Amino acid sequence: MPTRKLISFDWAMKRLLRSKANFAILEGFLSELLNEDIHILEILESESNKESKTDKFNRVDLKVKNSIGEIIIIEVQYERQFDYLQRMLYGASRVITEHQQESEPYSSVIKVISVNILYFDLGYGSDYIYHGSTSFTGVHNKDRLQLSSKQQQLYGKDQVYHLFPEYFLLRINNFNDIATTTLDEWIYFLKNEEIKDDFKAKGIQKAKKAFSLLSLPEKDRLAYARYQDDLRYQASLVESNYGLGHMDGREVGIEEGIEKGIEKVACNMKIAGIALDVIMQVTGLNHEEIEKI
Repeated sequence: MPTRKLISFDWAMKRLLRSKANFAILEGFLSELLNEDIHILEILESESNKESKTDKFNRVDLKVKNSIGEIIIIEVQYERQFDYLQRMLYGASRVITEHQQESEPYSSVIKVISVNILYFDLGYGSDYIYHGSTSFTGVHNKDRLQLSSKQQQLYGKDQVYHLFPEYFLLRINNFNDIATTTLDEWIYFLKNEEIKDDFKAKGIQKAKKAFSLLSLPEKDRLAYARYQDDLRYQASLVESNYGLGHMDGREVGIEEGIEKGIEKVACNMKIAGIALDVIMQVTGLNHEEIEKI
């Protein structure tokens, strides 16, 4: 039986998963990742969540309730090519500030979990799922700082790291395509855009139905085709011009060639009408450098 063609998760986040009817899909994915029952209360709208033609972020902020009734915010971010650890920190910090009222005390700062789905090599490591949290260790005695009983009552938390943002890095390219757990089934889908009939992870069979390209209305199928064409065009643009920069570098020096290649990428992206913030993300140039090109 041929595999049903499914749309990619990033496009689904922008067009399908913001609908309450599809909350069970994201709830299933997050429940498997965090190993507890997650229930989405609402999608949190912010400047970074608003969909636009030039939006470089594939990101959604979710206000959720976990298995013990705590309210937390989960930021899900999907990237195919470029990202930095600093951007993860900035994103989590922005979520906190955007959803904290000015008159509220610091003790009411809400918990944030940042989930990053990565399709490139971020640092060195052999695993495909990494988890990061904040703890404080004594410089001399090597003991770990704990909350006092009064602080536990004030914050409603029993560990220091529960107060700070947590990060999950899903390094999709490191996955070996062997799904041994229900979370692996989600990772398999994220890598291959395929869901097998015998997959049993929470929400995943609902995703298979909802993400079927054939089940989309015609206008959505056309929009998805344009989106895929745009991805291929941008990838080709970067590859061809960066390669041209290296050829120039052989004649006038490697360093100068790389700089020219980056400038050519930026120039062609400007001509193609690609947003300035996307050009900055791809090339590493700042606003003034791009304007001078």
